[in-house]
Amino acid sequence: MPTETNPGNQTTTGADAIDEAIAQGIDFDGSPIPTAKLELYGKVMALEGNRQRSGVSNTMRSRIVRIGAKHIPQAELDQLLVDAGFAPLKEKEIAFFYSGK
Repeated sequence: MPTETNPGNQTTTGADAIDEAIAQGIDFDGSPIPTAKLELYGKVMALEGNRQRSGVSNTMRSRIVRIGAKHIPQAELDQLLVDAGFAPLKEKEIAFFYSGK
């Protein structure tokens, strides 16, 4: 599968593209990411790294909903969740992810 790249040959697709760009401190357009933004991101990610997790299945469902809502219509995502054995979309998730669509 081909991947998109920017002029600096940096991959801009895939799950790790953002993390790689952050680690390099370079945005996809080739411009440097300001130090203040990198420092704040690092601080918040360190806090998240220390947070107690609620379970793998809960995290998987959360990621599926958060990312799936960008790509999959509400009714279809809801059915996919149920078919896979996850809880269906909650009203607050529908309001948050689908209210503007």
